[in-house]
Amino acid sequence: MNNNNDNHFMLSEDVSYEKTMFGALGMRVTECTGERVVATMPVGPATWQYFGVLHGGASVALAETVASVGTYNLIDKETQLAVGMEINANHIRSKQDGMVTAVATPLHKGRTTMVWDIKITDEEDRLICVSRCTVGIIPKVRESR
Repeated sequence: MNNNNDNHFMLSEDVSYEKTMFGALGMRVTECTGERVVATMPVGPATWQYFGVLHGGASVALAETVASVGTYNLIDKETQLAVGMEINANHIRSKQDGMVTAVATPLHKGRTTMVWDIKITDEEDRLICVSRCTVGIIPKVRESR
């Protein structure tokens, strides 16, 4: 994968990712290696909860995204899929606007599951959220003809 905003990890070129949660929340993958995934997400009305601060669910969506992208980058894309199985998050600090950055690192890279540690920080590297996500590796279902 290129270390840029081309988002080459995508599952299919036939799908408009801008019409998914990834696109709706403005997420952008900026780095993806076997040992680290980095993505950003703007904080604003699309990611706010009712009181005008970053919604915990948006942080969790970002965390699961980087874990899933990291897993997908490490599996056989022809025969396997990466699917979220479990996620937890501790929301440490609120944020009203700007940008958050998620950095995911693998804790376990197994044959059927991978576990990722995700830290979400603000522009000043203050911890906003810490998360752990388990991603399952399942066989890709072949289309019947």
